[in-house]
Amino acid sequence: MRDDTPQTIYLKDYKPFGWIIDDVHLTFRLHPTATRVISRIRFRPDYDVPDRRFFLHGEGLKPIYNKVDGHEVTLRTVDGGIEADVPDAPFNWESEVEINPSANTALEGLYMSGGMYCTQCEAEGFRKITWYPDRPDVMAQFTVRIESTTDHTPVMLSNGNGMYDAQDQTRSPASNLTIYQDPWPKPAYLFALVAGDLVAHQDSFTTMSGKDVSLAIWVRPGDELKCGYGMEALKKSMKWDEDVYGREYDLDEFNIVAVDDFNMGAMENKGLNIFNSSCVLASPETSTDANFERIEAIIAHEYFHNWTGNRITCRDWFQLCLKEGLTVFRDQQFTADMRSASVARISNVLALRGRQFPEDQGPLSHPVRPESFQEINNFYTSTVYEKGAEVIGMLKTLVGDDAYSEALDLYFERHDGDAATIEDWIAVFQDSTGRDLTQFQRWYAQSGTPRVTVREEYDGDTFTLHLSQSTAPTPGQTDKDPQVIPVAVGLLNPNGDEVQPTTILELTEPEQSFAFPGHATRPVPSILREFSAPVMLEQEIDNTRRAFLLAHDTDPFNRWEAGRMLAQDSLLKSVTDGAVPSAAYLEGLKTVLQDDTLDAAYRALMLGQPTQSELAALLSENGHTPDPEAIHTASEALRDAKATHISDILPDLYARHQVSGPFSPEAGPAGDRALSNAALALITRSDSGATAANQYSSAENMTQQLSALGALIDAGQGQDALNAFYDQWRDDRLVIDKWFSLQVLHAKPEDAAETTRRLTNHMDFDWKNPNRFRAVMGALQMHHAGFHHRGGASYTLMADWLIRLDPVNPQTTARMCTAFQTWRRYDQERQDLIRGELDRIAGQAGLSPDATEMITRIRGA
Repeated sequence: MRDDTPQTIYLKDYKPFGWIIDDVHLTFRLHPTATRVISRIRFRPDYDVPDRRFFLHGEGLKPIYNKVDGHEVTLRTVDGGIEADVPDAPFNWESEVEINPSANTALEGLYMSGGMYCTQCEAEGFRKITWYPDRPDVMAQFTVRIESTTDHTPVMLSNGNGMYDAQDQTRSPASNLTIYQDPWPKPAYLFALVAGDLVAHQDSFTTMSGKDVSLAIWVRPGDELKCGYGMEALKKSMKWDEDVYGREYDLDEFNIVAVDDFNMGAMENKGLNIFNSSCVLASPETSTDANFERIEAIIAHEYFHNWTGNRITCRDWFQLCLKEGLTVFRDQQFTADMRSASVARISNVLALRGRQFPEDQGPLSHPVRPESFQEINNFYTSTVYEKGAEVIGMLKTLVGDDAYSEALDLYFERHDGDAATIEDWIAVFQDSTGRDLTQFQRWYAQSGTPRVTVREEYDGDTFTLHLSQSTAPTPGQTDKDPQVIPVAVGLLNPNGDEVQPTTILELTEPEQSFAFPGHATRPVPSILREFSAPVMLEQEIDNTRRAFLLAHDTDPFNRWEAGRMLAQDSLLKSVTDGAVPSAAYLEGLKTVLQDDTLDAAYRALMLGQPTQSELAALLSENGHTPDPEAIHTASEALRDAKATHISDILPDLYARHQVSGPFSPEAGPAGDRALSNAALALITRSDSGATAANQYSSAENMTQQLSALGALIDAGQGQDALNAFYDQWRDDRLVIDKWFSLQVLHAKPEDAAETTRRLTNHMDFDWKNPNRFRAVMGALQMHHAGFHHRGGASYTLMADWLIRLDPVNPQTTARMCTAFQTWRRYDQERQDLIRGELDRIAGQAGLSPDATEMITRIRGA
């Protein structure tokens, strides 16, 4: 049915489907190994499309019958599906197929998760359920009938509004029945079905027009007490979308289901969101503050998709950034409003630099809107999501808040019910603002991270900034055109007073100059405030100025950035020259930590330092071959220096930000715990874990318990606590994921591979569960010094597991291949070791197209 030789698909080859679907009726007769799916679909020709080849996607389907207008038809099997002869007029299609959910370990289509039926159809999973034009530009109304012959599925759900539940009426003991109808046309990737033994945490929401909506989070029995925070996050999201974007919910019910086996974080299926259980279940005892914040953001993200993704979807998968970039931007706005805007912005940039910048500078670089792909699952990337959100943010900055709101209103009005494109999106802004955005659209077409170089000039009155931009060649793109880059700039006088408030400079040429007259003394520029564009900033700036900005900058992001750059400079000099940690950085940090006018969460971020992977990238860019061991040693030395330099304030910082009373996951107390635990990590370096042991024994929530456990491991005192932690939480799958990860992340570099190997032999290591696999192997990937420890044991271990996982779950395998994407940075010995593992993976018989594409791109770097 499917040729597994990777085939490249190109944006330029897009052709619309030649048929319009009036409605879809699906009947599911559930069985773990032999589910029957009956589809009845009304097609009519789209006479605007000259080529009306009748092709339906399908993979792994066992045909029972296929009919057109009640008559059996012969199917012709072609790559990826079937063809049939049909009338050039409206007709009714009917088919029945059989599928095996229990055998579906790839977790795409209809599969089983712990006895529960579940679907995942984005991007191309619906074709594993029944014959259908499985493409996002084919939208139709769905009516779904679900039948079960057992009592193991007392709850059966699908998209839209529930119409009939036989359990509430007289029914045959041999049959359970539920019918759902979704009045809003949708593409097949938004289809969802869940059936199993579930219980609901229920609530309601009244929309701004007075409509009552029934809300429910469905979970396995025993998890119902972990739904309260998720429900509150959902209601906050619904209210925020009304208040900020004017978007009201449009069905009678909204359901969320928590699923243990899920390749992604969550899925925005219309009216029936399916969530990885780690992204919705929370309690103070089992979830950290980071878990609570992530749950709030993901619930918001999936809910916001109701308009930016569902009501308006994407024409083809090349337009994925249209729904994902916009929705990520919206959930970032939401988080900034719910929590600290400055902390949220710094966190977003840390994620962008940690994931997207390496992607954009390596073999996996691609534009926000790719021109081609082989497996679309491989393009659910940080570039599409996070860089896509940055593009939206730049557009908002350039046109202004009011014009942005007007353009969004026009977008919803003009394209409601459409499968839209980036061109449609840009046209809305051009039409509403009158601004030519042709050059701005290059952000969607060009890959790579632009570099903005700064040169300053001052003549006694006028201060001038000379800015230039360039973007290095990336795979498939050698010549880069200048882009529109909004550079937010403010000026400070030598006393630290702001003399020029934030101004947006539009850099549109390879080189441009911007003059600021009327300054009797040379001002100090604060450049790229709020990180106004996803670029790398290059400027001649010494540590004296960085320390000045750390002390005085009125922009919270750039104040944090100044501290970050001081730490970065200190670390790089330590690695390359053996320099001792910077006194300017340590003293500036101490001053900031003592400033109680600053958010605790903000000060906790100040205590952080550049990751070892970031340092490796910077060293490589500057002509050095990064040595993971030297980078690790320098990083630890800086932590020791911080612990020593601020030792006099650490106990007070730790004690004053301990939170008493009932647990709250809100921003204030969460920030206090973050700062207190950051202090704990440094205290542990001098007290052999005594403070951490006290915190562990008295911890009343997971944030405190896990932070103390990590500190104990770092102090070499963690084994008894690890054993106790496992005994306490062995029956909670999400907490045990944390237990697995923590041991790898806190392992000494020389022990990381062996620690990981030992954990993969643990009886609770279920490698077929994506959460558990990522908890262990994903942690090894994140442990820079451990993953790249000399000898290559971690490389071999990673490759062994990717080879084992690929036949079972190609999607997770492909995403984990990114562990090797930066291999060209390192010394020849490490390159040879990684190349050997890449070749070993590539040489596996039957390697999935997903993994084949990723390994080929990485190997060809």
